Amino acid sequence: MGESFHIALVVPPGGYFAERWRNKGMPELGLLYIAAVLEQNGYQVSFLPSSVLGFDFKALENRLIELRPDLVGVTCTTENRFQSFELLRRTKACLPDTHTVIGGPHVTNTARDTLEHLPEIDYVVRGEGELTCLDLCRTLHDGLEVGNISGLSWRDDSGLIIDNPARQPIPDLNELPFPARHLVDYSAYNFCVDVPGRGILPAANIMTSRGCPFNCNFCATPANWGRKVRTISPERVLDEIEEVYQHYGARVIWFYDDTFNLSRQRVDAICRGIMDRKLDIAWFCEVRVDLLDFDTLKLMRQAGCFHVAFGIESGSERIRREIVRKDFELDQARQIVDWCHQLQIIANPFFIVSHPTETKIDLEETFAVMKELAPKTQQSISILHVYPGTDLEKYALEHGLLPADFTWTRPDRRIITLPAAQGEVPLFLDRLSWWQLGRVLFQWSSSQGYSVGNKIPTILKNIRSFKDIYRYAILFFCFCFYRYRHIT
Repeated sequence: MGESFHIALVVPPGGYFAERWRNKGMPELGLLYIAAVLEQNGYQVSFLPSSVLGFDFKALENRLIELRPDLVGVTCTTENRFQSFELLRRTKACLPDTHTVIGGPHVTNTARDTLEHLPEIDYVVRGEGELTCLDLCRTLHDGLEVGNISGLSWRDDSGLIIDNPARQPIPDLNELPFPARHLVDYSAYNFCVDVPGRGILPAANIMTSRGCPFNCNFCATPANWGRKVRTISPERVLDEIEEVYQHYGARVIWFYDDTFNLSRQRVDAICRGIMDRKLDIAWFCEVRVDLLDFDTLKLMRQAGCFHVAFGIESGSERIRREIVRKDFELDQARQIVDWCHQLQIIANPFFIVSHPTETKIDLEETFAVMKELAPKTQQSISILHVYPGTDLEKYALEHGLLPADFTWTRPDRRIITLPAAQGEVPLFLDRLSWWQLGRVLFQWSSSQGYSVGNKIPTILKNIRSFKDIYRYAILFFCFCFYRYRHIT
């Protein structure tokens, strides 16, 4: 067993999620799954979610020096990648003999780029991390070579980067232990959700499936989890709900699946199980509109569902079908909105602007749909972002919208980001002007009562050029114009 091999799994200062999610305090399930598998196999694991523990880089560095782990594993999203990189630089500087490992959705698709530019990182875990991390810890503990570990990228003694063969996805997710939520004071996350009629309640996030069979051009889920969807059995889902209900005080469940309703039969079994076990919970999920029927939605409501989110993405038929590759009728989304209104479920459609080839006319079609649905929905909108491993990234590189020599490992003034909104993720800007985008964003935000006041310190901190000042000035003008004038 691995009792003498100590592993520290770390979330860097700034957290795992984008800026817009930071206040939700959602636990990091990926690392907690890895921790559970390592503990199950006898390893000593310390879990250090910096934002929950109140650690800045210096405090985290001091804690790692105290622990002196044999391996430090850091999670990495595109939003928080620079914090993850900085953490591993500091780790290698103060603990040079410690193995440094990075994993997560960002580096799954940028492994070579990461190792080429960041010598402080010893290993990159690609894809699902549970079994790859377990194999790596066993191999390093026994002093063996890492060349046979599927899903690992690394450097040999000459500095040559080697990508071991991909690891096959875990076929049966039911074999995984529940996430190791016990490794940290769970209440410190302060993960709470406002449920209409019940107030603000403590919450827990649960992932019941991995993978996505669809083909949206901007989404990295198929590259990260695979196209074949693997599910956790309804009984095991219900057991995990009971665990977070009884041991962690959760009264809201945030189902963290990309598409909760892929299987009508499975949704039916989960809902009936919640009612049979008399679990007094409210819950949120994301659904696909062309897979949802009224009877299923009604059953979901009876079982405690109070909020469903779904992607419409664009009001333009051309953009939605030909560019995004989301092949459903807009009337299907309208029907879901009406059903939700009838059943007193919050309908939360997502919209994205600035798609490839999107024109002013396409943009106006999107805003017309948003205005139409606004009285019955709680909407979300964002500018399209570029993530590694997506078809959108390939398009951006082929059309010169990302520089040919672009690397994800360092800030690049040639690309545009909005750190105060969604971290250091490149915006996709094609045909629409900054003014056109600002108008739509703040026409929407003014109708939602959204405030930018709490974003100002982050905005000021991340201004790097006169172009940044110009862009933020346009956004600020749009915000003031639509916030303080009546728009019809």
